[in-house]
Amino acid sequence: MGEIAATVSVRRQRGAVVEDRDRGTAPVDLLRSACPWRTFRWYKGQKHYSGTYWSATMRDHVIYESRLELSRLLFADFDPTACGIVAQPFLLKTVMKGKVRRHIPDYLLLTGQVPVVVDGKPLHRLSKAEVEFTFDWTRQTVESRGWKYEVWSEPPAVELENIRFLAGYRRDWLFSPEVLEELREVDLDGVVLGQVAGCLPGRPEPQVRSAVHHLLWNQTFVTDLDRPLGPSHVLRRAA
Repeated sequence: MGEIAATVSVRRQRGAVVEDRDRGTAPVDLLRSACPWRTFRWYKGQKHYSGTYWSATMRDHVIYESRLELSRLLFADFDPTACGIVAQPFLLKTVMKGKVRRHIPDYLLLTGQVPVVVDGKPLHRLSKAEVEFTFDWTRQTVESRGWKYEVWSEPPAVELENIRFLAGYRRDWLFSPEVLEELREVDLDGVVLGQVAGCLPGRPEPQVRSAVHHLLWNQTFVTDLDRPLGPSHVLRRAA
């Protein structure tokens, strides 16, 4: 396909648009503060599922336009290396084969290294010629700027359900700081999840169980998420 000349347009608050025409990397602060290029729409009979998700990473709501996008959002929020999640972060525009081509990626993930641009698409649609063409020129444009590009399809079902469950414990202000600190100080490495409540006998069991789920969410402790989460899961202290 050869080298692609494309512009990256970022929407700021109050509708202002910043356009980057060079081939350098746009400033991270500009990307982090980008507003969604478009907002989702609700209408009768629509086939996709749109909504907003409160992100622990962003301490704010992030939009999604499908269940598939929501799954990527959950995984990003669960990722301890993520420091920023931006929905519909910019508009890419180029001219190819005599036509103006436009594309708005689904997410931009900031990890403290290079930005990661994410497009979500169901697996059965990846082989469509139009999708392949769009993702191909998008990948080349993104990678030519030193960024990373990712195409996200359906994740493993069990892992997704486990992360979705732990996301219910993502709001840190709901948990007792004292209980969290006590759990961090106790040697839980190798303890099964069903026995954790007994490690703090002076605390109510429901309070301890919910607190350890929060520590699994923020990955103070880790466990096998490839099978349904249950009492027999062994806890390990994160490296």
